[in-house]
Amino acid sequence: MAEQQIIQRATECLQSEADAVRALIPRLDEHFLRAVEMISACKGKLVVTGVGKSGHIGSKIAATLASTGTPAFFLNPLDAYHGDLGMLGTDDIVLAISYSGATEELLRFLPIIQMRNIPIIGMSGNDDSLLAQCSTVHLNISVEREADPLNLVPTSSTTVTLALGDALACALIEAKHFQPTDFAMFHPGGDLGRRLLAKVENFMVTDNLPFVTPRMPLSEAIEIVTNGKLGVGIVVEPCSGQSATDSSHLVGIITDGDIRRATQRLGQEFFATPVEDIMSRNPKTISRDAKIVEAGETMNHYSIHSLIVVEPCSEQSAPCNPRVCGIIDFFSCLPGTRFYH
Repeated sequence: MAEQQIIQRATECLQSEADAVRALIPRLDEHFLRAVEMISACKGKLVVTGVGKSGHIGSKIAATLASTGTPAFFLNPLDAYHGDLGMLGTDDIVLAISYSGATEELLRFLPIIQMRNIPIIGMSGNDDSLLAQCSTVHLNISVEREADPLNLVPTSSTTVTLALGDALACALIEAKHFQPTDFAMFHPGGDLGRRLLAKVENFMVTDNLPFVTPRMPLSEAIEIVTNGKLGVGIVVEPCSGQSATDSSHLVGIITDGDIRRATQRLGQEFFATPVEDIMSRNPKTISRDAKIVEAGETMNHYSIHSLIVVEPCSEQSAPCNPRVCGIIDFFSCLPGTRFYH
């Protein structure tokens, strides 16, 4: 077969499957709404079942639902006959998948489910199939033809089944008001999970912080800010408590922008001017125990590129400014950023 014919055949396959998925949209009707309502209100688990290719698709649907806040697992009907029926509870719902709606292994499983008064959501390509007749709610996954040239291989039909499963998951995300932080709880090992659950202390810079003092001349401060490569100078001074020796207590911040504006405004007096004359006295801060996503939201809200990480002063003899323990910049909060340590 010529290369052009191969590309043409592959194009026809994708077009056929895309058309089959689009044909699902008019079927998002009261039956689909009823299925979403049943699953959303379910006090137990959603048990997905199917045989062969339908089983493979069902396993993926169960995984997607489980990761988006709907307790779900896949149960092979053949395993159910040999002890796995114990996984089914009276508060569960079964999602049974068979394109023909007449798969023998699945149909032999359904009466057992009905005897236990467990609701069944059926997915088949025939509204008059035996599976449809046994179902509390039936979802039609019929296609005009399969995507393969012989119209024999489960292609468009499996694609449509998978797509409808995704549609159920997306609808349930909406119905349950599922949030990114909820998603992270089910994906603690993934990048998103780590990012949404990780704390500021996992990302903050703690070494060689650009500390300057209020009375330091700008001629010295500008060198520290430049060498710090963070675009800021953290203004600190000793604790107000008489016994304290720590000199990393926050009193302000100077930024590259502050320095540029001061250069234009002060002219020749710039180099002798003390830091305290241009510093901001109420810099935005965050706790080391705060979530990294909170740091990103704060920086977005105030249109700033860094936050000073602080912790309470341990000195009890007098009120004191918080102690600086690090700094976190905006790029540390972007997806794909690795932990500093």
